Amino acid sequence: MRAGFPDFRLGSVLATSFTGTLSERLGTAVERIPTPQRLIDWLAVNGLAVDSCTTAQLELARELRESIHAVATAAAIGDALPESAVQVINDRSVRGRAAAILTPEGNRRWQLGSASRVEDALSVIAADAISIIAGERDGKLALCASPTCQAAFFDTSQSRTRKWCDMNTCGNRQKKARFNANQRKEALHR
Repeated sequence: MRAGFPDFRLGSVLATSFTGTLSERLGTAVERIPTPQRLIDWLAVNGLAVDSCTTAQLELARELRESIHAVATAAAIGDALPESAVQVINDRSVRGRAAAILTPEGNRRWQLGSASRVEDALSVIAADAISIIAGERDGKLALCASPTCQAAFFDTSQSRTRKWCDMNTCGNRQKKARFNANQRKEALHR
């Protein structure tokens, strides 16, 4: 990753990984795509390489990210999906030129239009969000149990009881906080 920027939090689900480019939403927010180049970097890491990105395209991406987060959060808690956020997801989905390609290994890979525009990559992310929110994939949407994070994630664990968006960050932070609290209690009772 480029020096001076926070690392990307990569997951196995494109749409929720994309919403993770803004983390600690209820604490001190961490923006992981603060510049157009960082969006290009994130897209490349996720197999959606684009030729360039403008500030306006970065704003389109952030609007999609926040819309996916809003809809995924509503779906996770059983609320009505916010209409304006649904509209943004649908708009981004239809505006891109991308095609699903079958690899020789039998996997799906996305091929962007010949010009590899940001809008093409955003359409892939929007389509992924639609598939998980519509319940087309095996798993369930959930919210991170960290009180400062509350990221939406797609739980594909066998029991569907995963608590954290990322065990290496939120999960470890919560376990450390519990450990420290228990240590303080033990010290008071000595």
